Amino acid sequence: MTLDITRFIREHKSQWTELEDLIRQLNKRKSNLQASQINRFTELYKMVSAHLATLQTHRPADETTVYLNHLISQAHNAMYKESNKSSSQMKQFFLHYFPSLIQARSLFVGFALILFLLGGLLGFLSVWKDPLNLSMIMPGTMAENIDPSRTADPRGDIHSPLVSTAIMTNNIRVAVLAFISGVTLGIGTVYLMISNGLLVGALAAVFMKSGKSYVFWAYILPHGIIELTAIFIAGGAGLYMGYRFFVPGPYPRKLRFLESAKESAQLLIGTIPLFIVAGIIEGYITPSTLSLEVKYLIAGVTLLILILYYGYGISKRAKQKPLTL
Repeated sequence: MTLDITRFIREHKSQWTELEDLIRQLNKRKSNLQASQINRFTELYKMVSAHLATLQTHRPADETTVYLNHLISQAHNAMYKESNKSSSQMKQFFLHYFPSLIQARSLFVGFALILFLLGGLLGFLSVWKDPLNLSMIMPGTMAENIDPSRTADPRGDIHSPLVSTAIMTNNIRVAVLAFISGVTLGIGTVYLMISNGLLVGALAAVFMKSGKSYVFWAYILPHGIIELTAIFIAGGAGLYMGYRFFVPGPYPRKLRFLESAKESAQLLIGTIPLFIVAGIIEGYITPSTLSLEVKYLIAGVTLLILILYYGYGISKRAKQKPLTL
C-alpha cells in the first residue's frame, strides 16, 4: 500500500511540533517541567517513534523520514543526557548516523560519482585521441612532469609525515570546496566533480598508451578508493544543498536550504577520518617499494572495509532505536 506522505504530514505535524517544543523546554529548564509535561513528552516520543518506523518502511529516503529521525534523536538525547557523553555521541555519529545519512543521500552521492565518471571518460578519450590535450587538462608544469616510465622510481622523502599531512590537507580542501560549492546551487560542485574526473581519466590514458596501466592503478587505488569515496560524499552534500534550493518540498525554501546545509555539513565532517586514512596511505604505502600485487591487495582491503563499515552502520541502525546525537 502506498503511503500518502502529504496526508501523513498534515495529520501528525502538530504532534511533531509539540515534541519539538517539549525538547526545548527539557533542555533549558528540566527541573521546572511538571509531571504532566514529562508524561506527555514520553507519550509523544513513543508516538513519533511509531511515525518514524512507518516512514522508514514506506519512504526510507524521504525528507520527512530524515526530519523525524533528527527529532527522535534529539528527544532521546534530552531524556538520557547525562549518559550521553561526548565520546559516546561521537561513536554513535560515526558508527550509525553517518552511514544512515549517506544512505539517505545516496542519490546525490551517486550523482557525484556519475559526474566524476563522465569527466573521467571525457579526459580519457581526449588524451587517447591526442596526447597533447594533456596540457589543456592539467597545468603545463604538471603535464610536463608526467613520465610513466618513472612511476616506480624512488621518491626521496615522500615518506615523511609532513608530506602525508600535506596530502590530507589538500584532499580535505577539495571536499570542503565541493561542499561549499553547494551555495552556488550545485553548479560549482558539478564543475569540481567533472574536473577531478578529467584529471584521473587523462592520466589513465597516458599510462595506458605507455603500457603502464597496471602500474598506474596500483599507485592510485590503495588510497584512491577511500579518497574518492570521501570526495563523492562531499560532492553529494554540495549537490543536495543545490537541489533543496530548487525543490524545498512542503517547507519554506529558506528553512529547507538551511536544514540541508546542516545535514551536508554533517556529511562533510564524517569524511574527515576517511581523508586522514587516505592521506596516510598515500604518504606511506603508495610510494613504498611494496610489490604491485600487495598494493592491489591493500586496495581490495580498503574497499572491503568501506563496504563492511557501511553495511554495519545500516544494519545496526535497523535493529536499534534511532541514533543519539
